[in-house]
Amino acid sequence: MRYVNGLECRECGQAYPAEPIHVCEMCFGPLEVAYDYDAIGNAISRETIARGPHSLWRYKPLLPIEGDRIVDSQAGCTPLVRAHNLGRALGLRNLFVKNDTVNPTFSFKDRPVSIASTKAVEFGFDTLACASTGNLAGSVAAHAAKAGLRACIFIPADLEPSKVVAAQAYGPTIVAVDGNYDDVNRVCSEIADRHRWAFVNINLRPYYSEGSKTLAYEVAEQLGWRAPDHVVVPIASGSLFTKVWKGFRELAKLGLVAGVTTRMTGAQALGCSPVVTAFDAQTLTVEPVKPKTIAKSLAIGNPADGYYSLRIMKESGGVACAVDDGEVVEGIKLLARTEGIFAETAGGVVVGVLKKLAASGQIDPDELVVAYVTGNGLKTQEALAGALIEPIYARPSLRAIEEALALEAPAAASVA
Repeated sequence: MRYVNGLECRECGQAYPAEPIHVCEMCFGPLEVAYDYDAIGNAISRETIARGPHSLWRYKPLLPIEGDRIVDSQAGCTPLVRAHNLGRALGLRNLFVKNDTVNPTFSFKDRPVSIASTKAVEFGFDTLACASTGNLAGSVAAHAAKAGLRACIFIPADLEPSKVVAAQAYGPTIVAVDGNYDDVNRVCSEIADRHRWAFVNINLRPYYSEGSKTLAYEVAEQLGWRAPDHVVVPIASGSLFTKVWKGFRELAKLGLVAGVTTRMTGAQALGCSPVVTAFDAQTLTVEPVKPKTIAKSLAIGNPADGYYSLRIMKESGGVACAVDDGEVVEGIKLLARTEGIFAETAGGVVVGVLKKLAASGQIDPDELVVAYVTGNGLKTQEALAGALIEPIYARPSLRAIEEALALEAPAAASVA
């Protein structure tokens, strides 16, 4: 059964075949996948989903895959944690954390890359490539290895060393570009125009971005088939933000949830917050900035989906909020010590924003809130340098340990 009608321009509505293209020839607007929702509705139900695999592929009819050969890394179906401890700390009584730190390459990027790499195989590409701020690099390298494709990864030269190593392990070609992500993305767009490579976030972007919808599907299913009242989502390019919203609305269109009144809130780091700046100025025009923040996974100064993210915030009654680097570090530490989840800097941004909005009364204490934590803290350990409690050093003896910990020796047991 075919569920994909083709591609459609988000601006002028011009239709295109389902090919590896991403820009409208008529108005230069971005393309996205157009589905036959009637056919999907006849093929999918809560019951068929429940019988599906324990991965994002349980939602296959809602994803832009035509064939049976999929590049499956077992991504998805990550925990939705009822965050009692963090909720008490913030004064929120119905808080959940969507913990995507436990995906195969330890970030949510495994979701869209599973889709993009599968489409690359469908289209007959032999090289999988990307421009990346870090997490995407590791995921593309891993999925290329799984699919038997060549991988070529382009990154900013100042990327966190742990993220570089995490990508190198899979054996890709890595090009470190002297510039920020926006510089990397620009040169990759030029390469994609001249060479027949599958750039997941350029010529395969319409398909790649659809994988992020599964973060909405899973949350709704894990909540007993309902949409949350409020979500907080990190914003880099804005693609994740827009696709979470699309995912909830698709479930409502298909009757899988009763309705969607979810408020969509976007979180950015203050050193790269063009969407927040536009939101505060009450405009839909996003002015590019030069990133300067420890949250490198969110350091996209010219977000491709910034405009669409702002429209969703306005439509849903959500907001945009930013936190500084100190608040990012405190957010990482707060999540770790309350819920035992070690997140990277993007997670610190989300928790920092959650804390700020709760303190200012912009989140009702009783509404059902989901905070999306999208990457593992082992990837950005450098961000915590000097911000943690140092180990206590001691000689290997009981007396030395007791002295180091200022422990009193227990009283001697009395003899009857």
